[in-house]
Amino acid sequence: MILGDFEIHPVSDGHFRLDGGAMFGVVPRTLWEKTNPPDDKNRILLGLNPLLIKTPDLNIIVDTGIGPRWDEKNKAIYGIDRKPTLHESLEKLGITEDDIDIVINTHLHFDHAGGNTVIRDGKTVPAFKSAKYVVQKGEWDDAMDPNERTRASYRPEDFVPVKEAGLFELIEGDKVITEGVKVFRTGGHNRNIQLVRVDSKGETAVFLGDMIPTVSHLNYPYIMGYDLFPVETLKVKKEIIEKASEGRWLLAFEHDPDSRMGYVTIKDGKPEFEKVL
Repeated sequence: MILGDFEIHPVSDGHFRLDGGAMFGVVPRTLWEKTNPPDDKNRILLGLNPLLIKTPDLNIIVDTGIGPRWDEKNKAIYGIDRKPTLHESLEKLGITEDDIDIVINTHLHFDHAGGNTVIRDGKTVPAFKSAKYVVQKGEWDDAMDPNERTRASYRPEDFVPVKEAGLFELIEGDKVITEGVKVFRTGGHNRNIQLVRVDSKGETAVFLGDMIPTVSHLNYPYIMGYDLFPVETLKVKKEIIEKASEGRWLLAFEHDPDSRMGYVTIKDGKPEFEKVL
């Protein structure tokens, strides 16, 4: 899609599945299963939808999917189906890994940073060797020292090789990455998650990451059980939805399996979604 002087392309690293109850927290299954039907293991289908931002000068990718380094046991646990892979998605747009200038990680969970690295010649190395990787310093610290609740979400091989190669820029708080592209830290899902806002010629798009992972999560009470600070999630979600409705922001969903981007309006106090892609 064209956004002012920029192009924004939702790309794919395939699909995976997570427990429906965990994805919707306190919301009963009788409600969420109407829009997100679970399989026989109570898992719902989720997309892996990074975002490619093409400015006049730079190619920026936001998050890198779940990546290739999974054994058969864990592929089965998470229902991983990487069709297409992130590499294949970029290739269709005429982009190679070497063409990426900046990688923005919203955070370092395995389904957002799994494609940060690949195995070459038996060694785990950065997938985008010409790129600068950007993440919050607080998120880096938490990923390197997880607790019993968060440990399963982080895989050091997704990010330690990037740091060892000197490609990580660890930032603190909101920051302009390049003219028209900035990150803003929200909290909620975890303490240092950052979302991405794109502005060009009066148009705005926001990549929602895990703050509003699917269209279903536009409903205010629909907050993931994975969120460490759910009340913060609710506050931030309301702010984003209200501003997006007023300013007609284009919203990009990282985990919706069917809707990549669209607009939201508030009617009778409730968000309503208009699908674009």
